[in-house]
Amino acid sequence: MSQLFTAANLSFVLQGLALTLYISLVSIILSTIIGTFLAIMRNGKHWLLKILASIYIEFVRNVPNLLWIFIIFLVFQMKSTPAGITAFTVFTSAALAEIIRGGLNGVDHGQTEAGLAQGMSATQVFLLIVFPQAIRKMLPAIISQFVTVIKDTSLLYSVIAIQELFGKSQILMGKYFQADQVFALYAFITVIYFVINFLISSFSRSLAKKWSQAN
Repeated sequence: MSQLFTAANLSFVLQGLALTLYISLVSIILSTIIGTFLAIMRNGKHWLLKILASIYIEFVRNVPNLLWIFIIFLVFQMKSTPAGITAFTVFTSAALAEIIRGGLNGVDHGQTEAGLAQGMSATQVFLLIVFPQAIRKMLPAIISQFVTVIKDTSLLYSVIAIQELFGKSQILMGKYFQADQVFALYAFITVIYFVINFLISSFSRSLAKKWSQAN
């Protein structure tokens, strides 16, 4: 057992964790930006943009993320890490678009009318009044989505051989295959996933509770 938890092996696993967090963070940032535009398009009055956004959101959300990873990697011939980030961005942006749209719709329409009545443009009303209020409603859900992305990165090793956290554990498994070593390794990886995702989830719940009490 002592052979398993060496400094070299721990460093190896932490490299995978760093890649997992990198892919997840970049994906969630890009997805939030794209999801915001999709939500605005779907809420907008331009019929074509509304239809295009609706088709994208519904189609992407109803196709498994695993297939998007395959499609992005094989069709576009991208390197593994960019392909993983792109696939997660495509899939997660559709999910976040609905979260963001719900946040925007949750702002009292009277706020918009008041802003327009004061001579503000529609863009100013959105940026200065609607979006700041909506972000309070949707940010906890966006943070929670981060947990889903982190967990789903475990798909990447088996699909396109990205050596993220789970991938690193699988590589180590080739060296340590005794029953107690396998159990200890999986338990260690499980604890890492749990601690990180629990902290993020707890922060999301705390933020939502704090803002709810503030209202």
